[in-house]
Amino acid sequence: MLKIFNDKVYGLDESLIASGYPMVGSQIESWEDEITLNEKDYKRASKLGNVPTGTGHDNFLKGIIVQFDITYPNYWTPQFQRYHFADIVSSTSKMHRLIKMDLKASCNEYVDDAVIEILQKWIDIFNSFIPGQETIEIENKIYSKYEIYMKVISNCPMGLEQTMRVTTSYLQLKTIYQQRRHHKLKEDWGNFCDWCLTLPHFEEFCLNNIK
Repeated sequence: MLKIFNDKVYGLDESLIASGYPMVGSQIESWEDEITLNEKDYKRASKLGNVPTGTGHDNFLKGIIVQFDITYPNYWTPQFQRYHFADIVSSTSKMHRLIKMDLKASCNEYVDDAVIEILQKWIDIFNSFIPGQETIEIENKIYSKYEIYMKVISNCPMGLEQTMRVTTSYLQLKTIYQQRRHHKLKEDWGNFCDWCLTLPHFEEFCLNNIK
C-alpha cells in the first residue's frame, strides 16, 4: 500500500506575499526576518488558488514546495511520472538491489506466492555464479549471466514496492488531486489524495471550488 512520510513544506508564507505582487507598484520591500501575514493575504491566496486549473491565476502555488518520501508499488509510477513537476530526488534501485531483496517483504499483498517463487528461482541462479563465470546450463540450455539477469528484471512483479523522495509543488498537487481523487487505484491514489489534505492550507488554497 502506498505510504508517504518525511514530508516538508517550504515557501508557503513567501508565496502568499508574492501572490499580491501583481497589484503592487514597481517597488517591492524587502521581507523582515519574520514574515507577518494577515487575513487579506489568506483571502487573496484562497481566491487565486481556487481558480480553474490552467487559467494561470493560481501560479503562486508553484512557490509552495513540497518534499516527501513515498513507498509505492511499481504499477503506480507510470501514472505519477506523467506529471510535469514531480522531480525524483533519489530512489531505491531494482537494478542494484533486486538480487538481494527479501521478496516476500518487498512485495505488496496482491503479488501471488507463485510469482515470487519464479522470481526467486532466477535470483538464486544469478547469485550462484562464481567470479569469472559467464554462462550456466539449465535444462540443456546455455544461458549467459546477462540473460539470467534479464530474467530477474523481466519477471519482477509490478507489486514490488520501492521508496523515492520527491520534490513537487502545491500547483502540481492541485492537478493531481483533481485527476486522481476517484481513480480506479483507490488504495494508492486514495492514500495520496488523503495525504494532500494534511498539508497546511492545501484544501483552503486549492480545493474550495471542487469539494
